[in-house]
Amino acid sequence: MNPDVLASAARSVQARQRIKAHIYETPLLPSRQIGADMGSRLFFKAENFQLTGSFKIRGASAKISAMAPGRHLVTASSGNHGIGSSQAARSFGRDLTVVLPETVAAAKLARIRSYGVETLLHGAETWYAEQHALELARDKDYEYISAYDDPDVVAGQGTIGLELLEQHPDIDNVFIAMGGGGLISGIGSVLKAFRPRTRIYGVAARNSCALVLSMAAGRVIETEHLETLADGVAGGLAEETITLGLARAVVDETIICTEEEIAAALRDLAFKENMLAEGSAGLALAGFAKVAQACRGQVNVVLLCGANYDRNKLVKAVFG
Repeated sequence: MNPDVLASAARSVQARQRIKAHIYETPLLPSRQIGADMGSRLFFKAENFQLTGSFKIRGASAKISAMAPGRHLVTASSGNHGIGSSQAARSFGRDLTVVLPETVAAAKLARIRSYGVETLLHGAETWYAEQHALELARDKDYEYISAYDDPDVVAGQGTIGLELLEQHPDIDNVFIAMGGGGLISGIGSVLKAFRPRTRIYGVAARNSCALVLSMAAGRVIETEHLETLADGVAGGLAEETITLGLARAVVDETIICTEEEIAAALRDLAFKENMLAEGSAGLALAGFAKVAQACRGQVNVVLLCGANYDRNKLVKAVFG
């Protein structure tokens, strides 16, 4: 077994003890209709019901709870990581600055500010906001919280895997949307350490699939990023990110999905399962749909990573 995988799994066990009072243990829900339609035993790990509407609070809480007190914290995100970090900072009594792009949606800005954190607007895109946050960390001796490239953040996401081990005794396949790799690295490390026969499927959007291509190349590579319904997992990777090696060690198979396939999965969640979820959650289900015939009769889990969707975008995808 890869020692980095084992170390990450052990770190998740420790992180769970620190954060369990500050998050929800989300349910593992049996599919109402989709699994039956496809001849499979399908379950949803419902992080869309998490405290902040996304799994990101796990990693942020694990990171903040492991840090020595005193230093001011800073991060960059206009979405789930910013919301999760803000909630975690409030839970653990820490001062946090969140840097957001100037183009951030007013509703997201208002939600992050509602947690009482400092917010700064910088640049036209999240990448510029992130660079400014890193500058603040260097110039003002703030401590930076990465959305994915941090062992404690990865370990926090891995607590989902620990819950899965307790919620079902015999999972064959898990389908997880991939962005920066923190989620799939954390869950994958736990499952491979404790139940190595479980297959880990990494699902990427064709319009933004940096991790898949970097895994194939064995190094972080630059890729073109187009607009995608799965905007929660869009974007590139940090150089020398720890998640690349972990993902290569734990992911058994990767699947790339089109925007049409993601939209179809979101419609299935809405009309067959009575759930509205963000595009990244639909991406994981779209990946399952592409290999469902090969997984017939097996226990399959689709990770619904969040439900912080853009209303207009979701309505268009679901209702046309």
